Amino acid sequence: MKRLGKSCLLALALAGGLTACTNPYDPNQRALGGAAIGAGSGAALGAIAGGGRGAAIGAVAGGAVGAITGAATTPQPAPVYGYGYAPAPAPAPGYYYAPPPPPPPPGYYYRY
Repeated sequence: MKRLGKSCLLALALAGGLTACTNPYDPNQRALGGAAIGAGSGAALGAIAGGGRGAAIGAVAGGAVGAITGAATTPQPAPVYGYGYAPAPAPAPGYYYAPPPPPPPPGYYYRY
């Protein structure tokens, strides 16, 4: 019995580590993860309650309920707020001529 408990704990730890590898905002991934968790839980409870056939029925029922629940509880992604400037409008097509700068005002200037 101790060996079974340790292997169940190890399997639960590995499954918990894989839950971080999904996108929480994708309903397909949430449904798949919910189905896996539900099937595992249903199989465990079915095995405790009814043996081999109970484990199979529990896995199917738990997987279906887990998939529906996972897809239904998908959160909306947070809005993205950006800081910065609006893009500058594109110049009109054609050639552009920049006039020379105006001459300096009259006065005394030193040349270096």
